[in-house]
Amino acid sequence: MDRMCNVCKTLFLIPKGIFRLCFILLNNVYCIGTYTIWMIMLYPLRRLGYQDMYYKIEGKMFHWMLAMVAMWSWWAGYEVMEAGDDITECLEDRTLVIANHQSTGDVPLLMATFNTRRQILPNIMWIMDSVFKYTNFGIVSVIHQDFFIMSGRKLRERSLLNLASHIYKKYIPLKRKWLILFPEGGFLRKRKVGSQKYALKNNLPHLEHVTVPRVGALHTIMDCLNPEKVAANNNSTIGTEITLLIDETSVQKLEWILDITIAYPKGNPIDLAEIVFGYRPPCKTLMVYKLYPLSQVPKDPDSLSKWLLNRWVEKERMLETYYQTGEFPLDENSQLPTPVVQDPLRFLILHLIFIASTYFHVQVFAAAYHYCSYLIY
Repeated sequence: MDRMCNVCKTLFLIPKGIFRLCFILLNNVYCIGTYTIWMIMLYPLRRLGYQDMYYKIEGKMFHWMLAMVAMWSWWAGYEVMEAGDDITECLEDRTLVIANHQSTGDVPLLMATFNTRRQILPNIMWIMDSVFKYTNFGIVSVIHQDFFIMSGRKLRERSLLNLASHIYKKYIPLKRKWLILFPEGGFLRKRKVGSQKYALKNNLPHLEHVTVPRVGALHTIMDCLNPEKVAANNNSTIGTEITLLIDETSVQKLEWILDITIAYPKGNPIDLAEIVFGYRPPCKTLMVYKLYPLSQVPKDPDSLSKWLLNRWVEKERMLETYYQTGEFPLDENSQLPTPVVQDPLRFLILHLIFIASTYFHVQVFAAAYHYCSYLIY
């Protein structure tokens, strides 16, 4: 009997997965398409000196886009739980977010977590692998001015120079607040063996549930968002290529570092395929916050590197306990796990907005095509 039930459940997953796939593909078409068209149509605002207005509109639509991604995991029953420090006081301040990286599901679940807070997603900048530039969502990230970092040891120095340039030319002028960084530089399953060899060679702690974090991007961000260092380097160069022609008084200092530990049930990460097809049973992913005022973070490079490594060693211990006991070790004053509550009515309204907008654009292009055809023939 149990075997028959399992067979029936498996057979049910096939049409369910196909339906979800078709819906998500369609969702991509009418959301990404209309977002891109609006941003192109409104581009003259930038050229006429209304950049703030342009990016305020873009930020709102970007939030709506990420709400669609949040809906995919919510619809599949993959709930997100929050625990740890209260992050209310950093929501509108310049904040660097660092998180462990386990799978392709990390980013969609972070989007689902941030979706319920209106201050974050319109004013966020993601630092992601350059390969994502060529995915379906790449055009959205390009327009939003996210940063695509090149992987590989040979490209590391160049990538950091490009990151510094992007912070000065895009992140600061656009008044972005939150900056998302995965210091491990890749997924756990891909980096684990190499990380453990590196740790053994350099007498570093052996890590199973995280990998040794890379420090280059963190150092670059801390240097760029420090008015004192900008003043010292003004009219000089980073390396040999990037000239800092920025007024240090316009640099808003980084105020917080938010350390997020992503903990999947039993250490089994959700991946993008599971989110798309929904074949994994409903489960809860835990986001544990640890908020550090910048005054508590070391400034000199060596101490900062050690501080970051200590955060990852701490993650290792906490995840080990969580996977063994099912209970995450929290500080005495920490917030207990509470669900991130999504708003299904808002999802519905956003779908209707994107669909109506797509219909409008189709009608405009159809009318333009017929008018051009009339003129030609």
